[in-house]
Amino acid sequence: MSKKNKFLIVASNFYPKITDGLLNGAISELKKHKCKYDIFKVNGSLEIPVQISILIKKKKYDAVIAVGCIIKGKTDHYEFIANAITNSLLSISVDKNIPISNTVLTCTSLKQAIDRSTKKSNRAKEAVLAAISVLKN
Repeated sequence: MSKKNKFLIVASNFYPKITDGLLNGAISELKKHKCKYDIFKVNGSLEIPVQISILIKKKKYDAVIAVGCIIKGKTDHYEFIANAITNSLLSISVDKNIPISNTVLTCTSLKQAIDRSTKKSNRAKEAVLAAISVLKN
């Protein structure tokens, strides 16, 4: 992989304790691999695919990391949001020929979200490694 690879990170502000942990994990992994990156924030996870679509039209990125968190409430609403985000990210990725790693956590509790966004177990680090693996091929 070239040191010239540039990543786009789009992160939701909705659960800042969770998304800040994920962002820190993604940034540390990108720095470890000497990758450049830009970070853009949106209000909620549903806005992530739209922001990605807009930004990849304006500037050249080699890969994208989507960062957010959806926690299940008393209804199934979170499933509809998670499915919409996943389908949108996959569609953008295939249509635009750009790897998009989905780190929009879908959790059943706040504790689960915290556990998946810490230094010990950070899903965003895994997302960066997944995108890097695609770029290497």
